Amino acid sequence: MKGVGSVEGEQSAAGHRSEHQSSEYRSSEYRIEDLAHRSGATVRTIRAYQDRGLLPRPERRGRANVYGDTHLARLRQIADLLDRGYTLASIKELLEAWDAGRGLGGVLGLVAEVDGPWTDEEADRISRAELDARFGGHPNDAAVKEAIDLGVLERVAGRDDEFLVPSPQELAVAVELYAAGVPLSAIAAHLRELRGQVEHIASRFLEFTTEHVFARYLGHSPPTDADAAEAAVLVRRLRPLAQQTVDAELARAMRTFATRHLQQHLGATTLAPEPSGEVLVPLPARTIQAVHQLVGQENAPAFIAAAAEREVQSRTLDALASERP
Repeated sequence: MKGVGSVEGEQSAAGHRSEHQSSEYRSSEYRIEDLAHRSGATVRTIRAYQDRGLLPRPERRGRANVYGDTHLARLRQIADLLDRGYTLASIKELLEAWDAGRGLGGVLGLVAEVDGPWTDEEADRISRAELDARFGGHPNDAAVKEAIDLGVLERVAGRDDEFLVPSPQELAVAVELYAAGVPLSAIAAHLRELRGQVEHIASRFLEFTTEHVFARYLGHSPPTDADAAEAAVLVRRLRPLAQQTVDAELARAMRTFATRHLQQHLGATTLAPEPSGEVLVPLPARTIQAVHQLVGQENAPAFIAAAAEREVQSRTLDALASERP
């Protein structure tokens, strides 16, 4: 049997372990400068969030304000929603709904689904030397800048000789057009025009699906957790429809217009000219000279035509008269 002293010793040691464990799991405490450093926000931004009601007020201890892990988590949530394109006003609504007991899991799942990739294409990297080689082997800084402005290329931090290519397919199309003889300036201008038209199509598709599909899930702000989760499933199902619709309609339009253009261009050289109603008749040179002397060179064509017509009419009249007894 253990003695009383040994039991008390074990209880004392257990008490020390419990105090140590509780100190390990105790919420961290930060000064505002420490909170700014950990969250990546500035002190000024943290105070602005407090003033707007996005961040709970800190605990006041004497003359110092003390922040905890809840403040750090809230700052990270705000930063994530801002990166996804939410405004501070909409973020405040979401956070207020969360504080009121409505979960954000469905909303964040919907945000992640919409913000995720809309294509299976993966970004790639390309060196400046390889880029120059694909476009004739001649460096063109102006064309590279234009490609960066259009988002066809993106700079890699710390690397001046390497670029990120968000869409390798788009770059490959530009390479093929250039090889076919299209100037780089024309390719860039065409891409700008095409992008505006495609963005209009995307906007109309979103308006259409929102009106007829998502309105019943997103009619109230913020949506419930269940409605947001169901809307995220619909986004996953409807996402490929936009691509499929555009592909099908583009194929139909290209077939129609390409055939029409080909007929127009080939018809100008291969189709036989329509008859004009005039027939060339060879005449002796002496006859032409006599006509020129009689009526002049400028009136010769009309004189010959009138004389021929008169002769035809005369012979017709003679034929009609000879038929009568």
